[in-house]
Amino acid sequence: MDLGALLTGTSPLFTDVALLVGRVAIGVCFMIHSFGKIGWIGDGNLDGFASWLADLGVPMPGVQARMAAMSELLGGTALALGLATRPAALVLIFTMLIAGLIGHRGAGYLILNDPPGAEYTINLAVICFMFLLLGPGAISLDAIFFS
Repeated sequence: MDLGALLTGTSPLFTDVALLVGRVAIGVCFMIHSFGKIGWIGDGNLDGFASWLADLGVPMPGVQARMAAMSELLGGTALALGLATRPAALVLIFTMLIAGLIGHRGAGYLILNDPPGAEYTINLAVICFMFLLLGPGAISLDAIFFS
C-alpha cells in the first residue's frame, strides 16, 4: 500500500460527498439558529433578539434582528440544498463577521468565556469561506441546474 496515496489521495466522489455532508450540517445549523431567533424553537423570539441588539447599541435593532434571522434561514437553507451556494456562503460569512464583531465584542475568542467569545462565529465564517472557494460539489442543486 502506498502511504503517500493513503495520506494525501482522494477521489472526486469523496470530495463531493464531503461537500454534501458539510453543506447540510452547516446549513441546518444556521437554520436552527434562525428558528431560535424567530421563536420556533427554544424560548427566544425576534423581539427579545432585537432588544438584545438594542442593548448592544445596534442601530435599527428590529430591522437588524430580522435581517440576521432571514440571512441565517435563507442562507442556511440554500447552503444545505446546494442552491446558490456561493452567494449564500457570502451572506453567511458577512452575517457571522458582524455577529462576531458586535455580538461577541470584547469577549475574546473562546466561546467558554463569560461572556462567550467569537470562536463559534469565526469558525462558521471560515467554513462558509471554504464553501465560497470550493463551491457546492456535484451533489447539489447548483450542479443539477447549472452544469
